[in-house]
Amino acid sequence: MSTPYKKLSLSNRRGFSLIEILIVLAILGLLASILVVNFDKIFSGAEEQIAKSFASQTLKTPLLKYKIDNGSYPSTQEGLAVLLKQPANKPKWKGPYIEELPDDPWGKPYQYRFPGTKKPDSYDLWSWGLDGVESGDDIGNWK
Repeated sequence: MSTPYKKLSLSNRRGFSLIEILIVLAILGLLASILVVNFDKIFSGAEEQIAKSFASQTLKTPLLKYKIDNGSYPSTQEGLAVLLKQPANKPKWKGPYIEELPDDPWGKPYQYRFPGTKKPDSYDLWSWGLDGVESGDDIGNWK
């Protein structure tokens, strides 16, 4: 009994044609280029979230401890450096209140002002953002 199906030997099997392989490579290249172009957009929000978290949460406790010990928040002139090293005119200082003062995600120092203009009853703590200058895109401890 013979079967109607033709047996294919290894020599009769066909692989992908050159055109099919080139089309697949072109599609993969297009997808890779889209990913590379949008990579910055995908992860840029993380830097803003880090700056916002630092300004509104991370330094909140050290600044409050400083206020409790010394009677008020550090002045604008003293800045955040007073959380690391005791000034001569603060005998009640019980710090250091933080181990180090990091820069914002763009490598610039955080800005501090007391009393605040955005939060007059407290302090303003902010990053100037990606552009590194005071503008409308500043990220701070205000809403």
